[in-house]
Amino acid sequence: MNSLPERRRVTIHDVAREAGVSITTVSHSLNGKGAVAAATRQRVFDVAERLGYSADAIARGLQSNRLGVLGLVIRPLDTLDSYQPAGVDYFVRFAGAAAVEALDRGFGLMLVRDPTTKNVPGIALAVDGFIISDPLGNDPVIELLQRNGIPLVTVGRDVERADFTDWLGLGTDADTRAVLNHLTEHGARRVALVVGTDTNAWNADSESTYRAWAAERGQAAAVYQQDETAGEPGGEAIAERMLAAAGDTAGEQSLPDAVYCLTGRHAAGLQRRLQRAGYEVPADVMIVAGSDSEQTRNSTPPITSIDLTPEITAKAAVDFLLRRIDGDTRSSPPMIENVLRPRQSTNRTSVA
Repeated sequence: MNSLPERRRVTIHDVAREAGVSITTVSHSLNGKGAVAAATRQRVFDVAERLGYSADAIARGLQSNRLGVLGLVIRPLDTLDSYQPAGVDYFVRFAGAAAVEALDRGFGLMLVRDPTTKNVPGIALAVDGFIISDPLGNDPVIELLQRNGIPLVTVGRDVERADFTDWLGLGTDADTRAVLNHLTEHGARRVALVVGTDTNAWNADSESTYRAWAAERGQAAAVYQQDETAGEPGGEAIAERMLAAAGDTAGEQSLPDAVYCLTGRHAAGLQRRLQRAGYEVPADVMIVAGSDSEQTRNSTPPITSIDLTPEITAKAAVDFLLRRIDGDTRSSPPMIENVLRPRQSTNRTSVA
């Protein structure tokens, strides 16, 4: 059987030979640089078009100091068991909005897994700048990008890098206060907090704000930690711990009458387990999630949640990064305001 002839990529050497000029003249003609006669430049263009030649994008970018591509690293997904966690739509919405905003500003967006790992292609760093979502404490990705002189901004701060200030505030303190105020206004007296184990600002700042709030009220803080990868079963496990402390009997005073879970999957699992134990939501226990998700919206009853406004956050992050790429080092990073979405899980009669 005869095989088709292998198609060879047209190179700059082919264009130079066909046009009867040097490689330098081809380069200058196509890049608009150097002193090249108009007729010669046009001949080079005509030959390049006829041969189907396109200059290497990375080479052009290196010459012009602009590749036209932004990178995005979503650190919580690097630590989860999947880059598509079931029911968690925040990251998909964030990435999609960032990609569209980048396109609107003349850039492409490349989603990259942790570039410090060995299984990431070398082209992962061939970008004009990076957005890092929810960096870990002393994040090695920040160190890698800084070492390579690549501009970057983060969504959320690195809790171990006080000297790194190019981060967007997530409004975590305000969100935590809003949730706690919402719960107390609806009759909560003993509020517990469930945080994740990732060493990011979302977990750290939520806990510190909650502890300060509890101290102000003279309430003993009740903080539970659960690995983000545990999902809904992780929320059920936290409920088991609470029930064990309360003797697994509905009505015991040692059980919190409100729980704030940062992740929607934990909140859904916790609610389901407490209901199986005979507790009613919201009559006995109110539940709030710090991140809206498919699980919180579809639970019975639906769970009050914080809408982390991923589209607004993504647009602000792209704008902030482009300002830094363009040399603006003085403008302040934007602050994000999220939205509390009240649902039936906290629908008690308000306390006067």
